[in-house]
Amino acid sequence: MAEHYDCTECKKTLYGQKYVLKVENPYCVVCYEDLFSSSCVVCQKLIGCTSKDLSYKDQHWHDDCFLCIKCSRSLVDRPFASKDENPMCIECYSNEYSSKCHECLKTIMPGSKKMEHKGNSWHENCFTCNRCQQPMGTRSFIQKEANHYCLPCYEKQFAMQCVHCKKPITTGGVNYRDQPWHKECFVCIGCKQQLAGQRFTSRDDFVYCLDCFCNQFAKKCAYCTTPISGLGGSKYISFEQRQWHNDCFNCKRCCVSLVGRGFQTSKDDILCPDCVKDF
Repeated sequence: MAEHYDCTECKKTLYGQKYVLKVENPYCVVCYEDLFSSSCVVCQKLIGCTSKDLSYKDQHWHDDCFLCIKCSRSLVDRPFASKDENPMCIECYSNEYSSKCHECLKTIMPGSKKMEHKGNSWHENCFTCNRCQQPMGTRSFIQKEANHYCLPCYEKQFAMQCVHCKKPITTGGVNYRDQPWHKECFVCIGCKQQLAGQRFTSRDDFVYCLDCFCNQFAKKCAYCTTPISGLGGSKYISFEQRQWHNDCFNCKRCCVSLVGRGFQTSKDDILCPDCVKDF
């Protein structure tokens, strides 16, 4: 021992006295406890250097004070949980706050794996497919009424088959003429664009978008030569095997609309009665 061995804080001699070393610096018991000891959150008394200091989230307890807030059992060397910074034994915490399994109705213990869906909880091994009874784990599933199914079981038991590709339809199907289709399979026979949510028509059991149908089957306007669809209630003029859009059925000379009016033809042209006189 060095010739002078004094308390680092109060400088009193430590010869023949109890002392504590902290980072190789000696302290008398009084100075050490004043500088470094914590107060117990339960009894508010100082936790002396000769006592066991139990700490959790910046809180400290005497080992005799570290008790479950509900049943008062000692938590020393036992697993515990906390609620509002109060320690609780696992049993009390589970009974008070833990979820109950929707299947077996038993408590889901803190720290154990659980599955959650639409506000309900399950033990991992209780969340199973209603058909094959295998745990879902991380697999995708589909809920039908109050039951859950893994995708293969759902497809086998419930899913309709697409009339085009013959594969099951699980989501996003289209029904046309009482037949089910995948959205991606229900396409125009001409340009192959998807028709779900779009206007379309059919011919000879094939479906067409309006553009393809008009380009392939519709008559052409004698004036502008573009197709006349006649779909959706649109009106057109027909005369001697020729057709016109309403907006295109105009006098060749003065351009007045002839819809609902008398007219005469001159070769390929149509004329109003006034222009016929001048002509």
